[in-house]
Amino acid sequence: MHDVDLVVSDHHGGLVNAIQVQFQGATWQRCQTHLSANIADATPKALQAEVHARLRPIFDAPDETTARTLLISFVADYQQTAPGAVKTLERGFDDATAMLALPVAYRQRLRTTNGVERLNEEIRRRERVIRIFPNRDSVLRLVGALLMEQDAVWTTGKRDFDMTAYWQWRATRPPQLALFPSATQEAAMTHPA
Repeated sequence: MHDVDLVVSDHHGGLVNAIQVQFQGATWQRCQTHLSANIADATPKALQAEVHARLRPIFDAPDETTARTLLISFVADYQQTAPGAVKTLERGFDDATAMLALPVAYRQRLRTTNGVERLNEEIRRRERVIRIFPNRDSVLRLVGALLMEQDAVWTTGKRDFDMTAYWQWRATRPPQLALFPSATQEAAMTHPA
């Protein structure tokens, strides 16, 4: 893989480190569904529904300024009653709103890992039928066939979204630093010209 612009994943430490090393210059989008679950775990049971309702507008914000304003309001309202939820949201906010830099048409689909989760479910569904694989090669053949099938759907069938607008946006956007800058970008940040 090359020219990766965005990686969407949960907050697994090893995975985040691998993304940083292998995809230097790419932006990392933390899955909003996983972050919401982490926030719910840190919220008192009596406030969970209320806190969840307050998270949705933050994640649905049209731009970073609006999202930050809603974050500040959330922090003010729940600092005393749900400090764990506030701390979790504050730590994950920038990572979970990285997709706000993208054109609006792509934000909904790229803010969670739902696409990958669906593909994993399909692999699990197919492997449950087989139950016991005779060897490693048979597993690789099944998974490889499923991935080739999915690739064919994505490239020739109904697409999740048309990438034409993205490529136009990418060509005209001002250069910006990614969340995980490359070594050259890091040097420029620490030692500006």
